[in-house]
Amino acid sequence: MGATDSLATLLVLADGRLPAGGHAHSSGLEAQVSAGRVRSIEDLDGFLRGRLATGGLVAAAFAAAACGRTAALEDLDRGLDVRTPSPALRAASRAQGRALLRAGRAMWTVPAPPRADPHQPIAFGVVASAAGVSPARAAVAAAYGTIGGPASAAVRLLGLDPYGVHALLARLAPECDAIAERAMTCLDKPVDELPADGAPLLDIGAEHHATWEVRLFAS
Repeated sequence: MGATDSLATLLVLADGRLPAGGHAHSSGLEAQVSAGRVRSIEDLDGFLRGRLATGGLVAAAFAAAACGRTAALEDLDRGLDVRTPSPALRAASRAQGRALLRAGRAMWTVPAPPRADPHQPIAFGVVASAAGVSPARAAVAAAYGTIGGPASAAVRLLGLDPYGVHALLARLAPECDAIAERAMTCLDKPVDELPADGAPLLDIGAEHHATWEVRLFAS
């Protein structure tokens, strides 16, 4: 491990307590709980595995690319835009990206991306690069972030045992590594060839969720 690829620095960046707004988002879980599709730890397992295989792979690939190809940030950001058909999810991603940049600038010298509110994976890659974190480690953290947030939200939404939820996250850790490895195989590919795996049910749920007058989470 090189001095510029500190594991402790990665832990700081991936810490769920980082004031980057992630705690306000359930990554679509709240809408699925309301629809009755997620009711138990077993249901949550399926939800998180689905998130990891779709949005997790996309986030990992784009975060790694943004970390390793800072000259292509505008193209990467547009690439994520077309991979996010739900306006509500696009707004949530950009809100989190803006908050993450603010948090990152409090810790490291983070260059300004092409726009002030890049998608969250793009912001993650930019901040990771500024912190000296490698694209490979950025991919792991980005993949984990797509399941860590909704797992935490599940404790509040369903009253699940937090020990059981974290046991589930531990079981999914090897899959996070595998997703990150898949993302890294795309590192040098053109933006149009990066993963585009989607979850239409989450897109539909996000649009319904955005109309609610009362909700616990922003997404």
